[in-house]
Amino acid sequence: MVLGSVAVNRDGIRMGKGAGYSDLEFALLTEAGLISPETLVVTTVHALQVVDGPIPATEHDVSVDLIVTPDEVITCPTPHRPSGILWDHLAPEKIAAIPVLQHRHASR
Repeated sequence: MVLGSVAVNRDGIRMGKGAGYSDLEFALLTEAGLISPETLVVTTVHALQVVDGPIPATEHDVSVDLIVTPDEVITCPTPHRPSGILWDHLAPEKIAAIPVLQHRHASR
């Protein structure tokens, strides 16, 4: 699986555009059995997007196994994989705005 990133550190913690849609898609696909712990998760970025410092992350954030730049492939040590949707991390407004989340929330 390829995830877009605005920035990523060498631990594989990534920052997207900030709305959490990649993490939600990952969680939905995990719950559907289409992503497993063996699924390789990659991001492609320019070398300038690889940062040395920490990037804030929460329990629902997906990190990457590999970072690919034009100059190198970086293997990340311990990628984080949420096991599914963390409902307590979602605002009711976000659930209401996304039909698949509405459906999944109603059938819990």
